[in-house]
Amino acid sequence: MKTKILAILTLIVLLVSCSDYLDLNPETALTDEQIFGSLEKMEPLVLGAFSSWRNIQKDRGGLITQLGTDETQQGTYQVTTVPEQAGLDYYNGYLSKENSVINAQWNSRFQIIGPAAQAIYFLGINNEEDENRRKILLGEASFIRATLMFELSIYWGEIPIVDYGRVAELGSGRKSLKDVYTYITNDLLVAEANLPVTQENPSLPTKGAAQAMLGKVYMYAPETSEFRDYNIAKEWFGKVINSGTYSLLPSYSSVFSPNNANSQESIYEFQFNNTYPDNNQLQWQTGSRAVANVDQYAYFGGYDLLLPTKYCYTDVVDGGLWEPGDLRKNASIRYDFTYKGSIPPIPAGAGGDELDPHIRKYEDIRTQGSISFWYSGKNKTYLRYSDVLLCYAECLNELGSTNEAETYVNLVRNRAFGGTMPGDMAWNGLSQSDFRRNILDERMRELAFEGWRRMDLIRTGKLVELVKVRNKWANENGTIANFHNRYPIPLTEILINPDIDDGDQNEGY
Repeated sequence: MKTKILAILTLIVLLVSCSDYLDLNPETALTDEQIFGSLEKMEPLVLGAFSSWRNIQKDRGGLITQLGTDETQQGTYQVTTVPEQAGLDYYNGYLSKENSVINAQWNSRFQIIGPAAQAIYFLGINNEEDENRRKILLGEASFIRATLMFELSIYWGEIPIVDYGRVAELGSGRKSLKDVYTYITNDLLVAEANLPVTQENPSLPTKGAAQAMLGKVYMYAPETSEFRDYNIAKEWFGKVINSGTYSLLPSYSSVFSPNNANSQESIYEFQFNNTYPDNNQLQWQTGSRAVANVDQYAYFGGYDLLLPTKYCYTDVVDGGLWEPGDLRKNASIRYDFTYKGSIPPIPAGAGGDELDPHIRKYEDIRTQGSISFWYSGKNKTYLRYSDVLLCYAECLNELGSTNEAETYVNLVRNRAFGGTMPGDMAWNGLSQSDFRRNILDERMRELAFEGWRRMDLIRTGKLVELVKVRNKWANENGTIANFHNRYPIPLTEILINPDIDDGDQNEGY
């Protein structure tokens, strides 16, 4: 077929706003065969989408949505020197539609959804003989569009839907949560049906990743979407558990060793190494400025962007999170800053918390003494088997099977205590409401700094209540409110997108 497809070509160009996919005019026209006539042209498009997703995660941008929770907050120097960024913890006037830090989170995801949607459309009408390859590519593209739409919808609520086959019908305005979650679940069902159990390239998702995300979506979906369903979520998490593909590593600390990248516990993780441009800067952002000032080759030096809250690093006996004997505490958080036999001084003019507890999970000891901590090469976790076990347990509890739910939590906790959990540390005989309250702490212990906390607080309705008390900056400012469960629609989107205006802004902004 030689039909010119000017309308489709306009959707290929990637700019900042999701609406840009719909508005730009092409300078040339290509035939159907030139654009989607070969799977060879689709594969780089899909691989590029996953590479872009990884690149969101590799630096400051990959940590931004963790700010402003009861688990993490900015270091003092950061929060006093970068007002727009500080607004994410203060919940003040800088958390607004003009905030470029939040706007970048919106824009970067839509820049990936665009080519993923393009691939989905083209692969849907491709009729080449290599049907298996086409299906796998379709599964990969569907997975990434669904996952990023899910993130956007949790953080912003109603969002535009990018579907190349329905451009004129859908436009570029915000769509109902029901419509958004219809797309998300349909995409993930396509991914689950077409993705293989294993992938030679670990940067690409598997059937298990699609199943885990289906469980997440049905568990996390806002109730107003009509998609929150613990029975369906339980079924999908159960498929992951019963697949026999995944298991817990014996030691919690070993999960985060670069020697165990893509282990049997990993369902999906972002791939990095110590060589530019495939390194990441997560240690740079989460390490101690005091240590960095002594030696840029110190593997736990950095710039204090993301620090644990006092609640997150304190023991239960002192009003915090950690129970005696839990090995996850020291595997996740650094308390000792002794470097080459001495504790470095706090830099003059800094914030004063540079030697307070810091995040340990992103440290890459391989850089020590040889390359800057800028060149961390550790992978970044996204989906882990222990997360699936805890989610499955939570679904069981919500469905009234609290005793069974406790057994799955105890599988995770047993490892946390070295494989022989003391009897008084096992969960046993909790009420449904007690379980519901305690599981949030257990998820923080197991998944600290892995990016799920804001979503957990939003879905349980606990964001304002807990952040107001536990986040130093939110507590100090006292302005966090219910409307902060959503981020503001970016001003850039309002200015560029003809289907979104100030009247479409989230309440409170």
